[in-house]
Amino acid sequence: MQRLTISIDDNLAADFEVLIEQRGYENRSEAFRDMVRRELGEQTLQLSPQAACAATLTYVYDHHERTLAARLTDKQHNHHELTVSSMHAHLAHDLCMETVILKGPADEVRHFAESMLAQRGVRHGHLHLVPLG
Repeated sequence: MQRLTISIDDNLAADFEVLIEQRGYENRSEAFRDMVRRELGEQTLQLSPQAACAATLTYVYDHHERTLAARLTDKQHNHHELTVSSMHAHLAHDLCMETVILKGPADEVRHFAESMLAQRGVRHGHLHLVPLG
């Protein structure tokens, strides 16, 4: 393991200490390692569209929207090579939430997620990508 020495201004150091405490890190090193891993992972996914990733796609939709549930399910079946699993929850009389676990090349996962979120009746959604490598 390598040791790095960095210098940062007092305000940034104080903010970093608050972050460490809020997130429950035991020390600065682990917090710093997590931030570097996250940044490098995001860079990998941006610069290498074919990089392998795992992802969660979560969306809220109106289940009264005509044929929407069937369209969303069909899209998952039509992309079975990306879709690992899904979970469905009832939030209210007219609202459902689904979380779909995805795995594959980052660009294909993004494209699939965008096509799901673009469906009429999908009200909110978010894709979270995690690099595998």
